[in-house]
Amino acid sequence: MALENATTESVFFDKAVLSSNLGSIYTSILTGVSLWKILAGLLVFITIYDQISYVTKKGSIAGPRFKVYPIIGPFLESVNPKFEGYKAKWASGPLSCVSVFHKFVVIASTRDLARKILNSPAYVKPCVVDVAIKLLRPTNWVFLDGKAHVDYRRGLNGLFTRKALSVYLPGQEDIYDNYFKIFLEMSKHGHVPFMHIFREINCAVSCRTFCGHYISEEQVKVIADNYYRITEALELVNFPIILPFTKAWYGKKAADMTLDIFQQCAAMSRKAMEAGGEVTCTMDAWIKEMFAARDNVKKDDGTSGISIRVFTDKEISETIFTFLFASQDASSSATTWLFQILADRPDVFAKVREEQLRVRDYDVNKRLNVDMVDKMTYTHMVVKEALRYRPPVIMVPYLVKKDYPISPDYTVPKGSMVIPTLYPALHDPEVYPEPETFNPDRWVGDSSLANKASKNWLVFGTGPHVCLGQTYAVMNFICMLGKAALLMDWTHEVTPDSEEIKVFATIFPQDNCKLKFTAQESAT
Repeated sequence: MALENATTESVFFDKAVLSSNLGSIYTSILTGVSLWKILAGLLVFITIYDQISYVTKKGSIAGPRFKVYPIIGPFLESVNPKFEGYKAKWASGPLSCVSVFHKFVVIASTRDLARKILNSPAYVKPCVVDVAIKLLRPTNWVFLDGKAHVDYRRGLNGLFTRKALSVYLPGQEDIYDNYFKIFLEMSKHGHVPFMHIFREINCAVSCRTFCGHYISEEQVKVIADNYYRITEALELVNFPIILPFTKAWYGKKAADMTLDIFQQCAAMSRKAMEAGGEVTCTMDAWIKEMFAARDNVKKDDGTSGISIRVFTDKEISETIFTFLFASQDASSSATTWLFQILADRPDVFAKVREEQLRVRDYDVNKRLNVDMVDKMTYTHMVVKEALRYRPPVIMVPYLVKKDYPISPDYTVPKGSMVIPTLYPALHDPEVYPEPETFNPDRWVGDSSLANKASKNWLVFGTGPHVCLGQTYAVMNFICMLGKAALLMDWTHEVTPDSEEIKVFATIFPQDNCKLKFTAQESAT
């Protein structure tokens, strides 16, 4: 109680100190009024107002006592974020805060607080970052709320079923085969950074899965080459408006180009499905489901199933873009760490290869199918441990719709950004002993400590906005890594920066993962 009183008195004192200068400031401005004095006075007033607003909103939670840099706050730090800075923020308290420009940000660093936020649609909604609304377009379904979001999402549930995944898998395997040849070609020059090509292969897999052959290889290449501009634009904080030739401006141009391509693909898919074509991709599956629901309603034959409306090509393109948006950076991060981890752990690599041979009955040319993937239990454990050890998504921004009593002692003000952090829950030593050690065996058996701690498994979030394509994502990692281990050997050039983490929307090795691939002798 004494500590609470002291904290309250400190906040009151901070407000009083800041407010006491207002009278003298107004007096000095009005004496010998000039434009420069008015502007200077206005700047001082805004600065003091901004500090008072920050101190009031901060209350008793962790964070700087005042904004060190008036108005802009730690904006310059956000331009080149450091992972160690994030960790320090998480360690400062269960709730901490910063304020950048007009945006007050509350960071929640415990598992239970993160889960509470993710399961509080009455108080919060996903906002990604401010500029994302401009890139994804305000009409995009991810910005829907409440029943509208639930109804829209219901129409997407059939796109990542086991049956749907079995349809997508052959196209994914074709992409693996093509890019593994590129891996070998690149490696003729020795160890080279592979982060960029991992981003490209994941973009190609996503585009082929979502758009089938309606999208050309040239278009896939253009999207892959330019998608990094979208990622660059999505810094946690941005200048409030999009200015020409800034990261946000280039990101908007790349997003518009991608959306236009996807809309063209949706039109072609619609035409093919109207003609009775076979489903080969996500667009086909979705449009065919729309037509089936429409025809069931028309026939009134009592056919059971989910009734979904017919979506426009524009709506389809925006939704498919969100699938790419949700998967591209996270998948690229996971792929980069997976290949680095296997190269650095020959014992794990050998077990993955042995399993891949066994599930194929020792026929390296046997094509993938979902039944085969089900048998890849060790490879699955390796993927799951990599996602825990180096989680692709470390935090998810939400917008507070109304004052949010997040704890008995603190209410997040309406209009603030609140960020549930996922990394600490996945590195909790009580659930994952030696959390900084990569250990796939912690996932052996349903009764293992790690498997029983489902509340800590926040890799794909939880609540109404839990990742729709998580089964697809994990299967993609299992299949890509497994087939690579079957067909190739690779080594990692370890540098002092290999285990250092850089933040670029998600997390990557600081040295961009220098690898060298060679064809596996028994596979040639």
